[in-house]
Amino acid sequence: MNAVFFAIVLVSFLVAAFRQITFAPPTPDAEQPMQGLAAGMIDTAGSSVTLAISLIGVMTLFLGLMKVAESGGLLVIIARLLRPLMVRLFPDVPAEHPAMGAMIMNFSANVMGLGNAATPFGIRAMQALDSLNQHKGTATNAMVLFLAINTSSVTLLPTGVIALRAATGSTDPAAILPTTLFATLCSTAVAIASAKLLQRWFPITETAAATPADERAAAPSETPDIPTPIEQVEGAYPTWVSLLALAAVVALIPLTIFYGRAVSPWIVPGLMVGLLGFGVLRGVRVYEAFVDGAKDGFQVAVRIIPYLVAILVAVGMFRASGAMELLIEPLGALTRLVGLPPEALPMALLRPLSGSGAYGILASILSDPATGPDTYVGYLVSTFQGSTETTFYVLAVYFGAVQIRRIRHALAAGLTADLAGIVAAVFICVVLFA
Repeated sequence: MNAVFFAIVLVSFLVAAFRQITFAPPTPDAEQPMQGLAAGMIDTAGSSVTLAISLIGVMTLFLGLMKVAESGGLLVIIARLLRPLMVRLFPDVPAEHPAMGAMIMNFSANVMGLGNAATPFGIRAMQALDSLNQHKGTATNAMVLFLAINTSSVTLLPTGVIALRAATGSTDPAAILPTTLFATLCSTAVAIASAKLLQRWFPITETAAATPADERAAAPSETPDIPTPIEQVEGAYPTWVSLLALAAVVALIPLTIFYGRAVSPWIVPGLMVGLLGFGVLRGVRVYEAFVDGAKDGFQVAVRIIPYLVAILVAVGMFRASGAMELLIEPLGALTRLVGLPPEALPMALLRPLSGSGAYGILASILSDPATGPDTYVGYLVSTFQGSTETTFYVLAVYFGAVQIRRIRHALAAGLTADLAGIVAAVFICVVLFA
């Protein structure tokens, strides 16, 4: 992200400097390129803080609801549904191994949009998988498949994107739920297929013997704190129950295509009643749990202010300098033919590289009056954010936790899943919103 941030600022300055040197004012009081660049920086810095403040209320609402669901054991229910499918996806991992429980909890958290909870589970899963690794420093097939699914995880509730859409004035912030579900189902299917297919062309070769650092990376004492004990996942529902649940999720695809617009206004109120009702039925003190989760939402919204300021100012400079126009015009002429307008192109390019950068571009597009959250571009970039993952970040964090140096086909599988998510997002948004 350091390189991306500095590159955007430097290119913006150089383009504005060239335009300033060659500037021929049409009128004496015409704004000079450097003046426009400076004004854009100051205006964007102020608007980014305003946006973050408006985001606090919605973020606290959704994280409060998620805390109620988590306290009621919804993650464990999802985990038990996934277990029979996971055993078949990962035949190299014993069914009772701690890695299986950690992976299930990671996927369950991602399904519910709980990224903060998913990361500790993911690191724990990678460390447990490394304990089965006979070639330390080289990614196993199970590791690659696990990361590929992580970069494309099926998402039922992209809470962060819904919160941002609401903060930017959307009249229907949850309208992206059906598009996100469709895109993530497609990208996850492609992730699994590509990981399984590519492993034939990237065989595991003999590497040097494990070093003390490798052994320490796999040691149980090095594992991070995990919000929900893995032991709670022990025991699974019958296979037919898991298949029935999977069929129900797949059946949502045609329903979202044909009835997505009619259903979307009901989603947010329905979530409020449904998740609180679930908590009551499970004996959760819903008010206390909601407030506890809401505190986290407030802290998250405050923490992202520096990131929003940094990336929004950089993007504002890129746009004010004219560099955005120079880049987007030639590429946009091609991507427009397949339903990807030039305004959404930066989001598609940056999403696999930087989560905070993509989030800043999303915020910039949604808050721009020329696009806004409830246009085709607004729906499309929102779906991009909810249906793809920051592949390079995931690879760095999870492989770094176990000192994997030879990643084999992990990057190829992850980027293939990202591309599938973008294509699927374009398709479903064209069908529903174009």
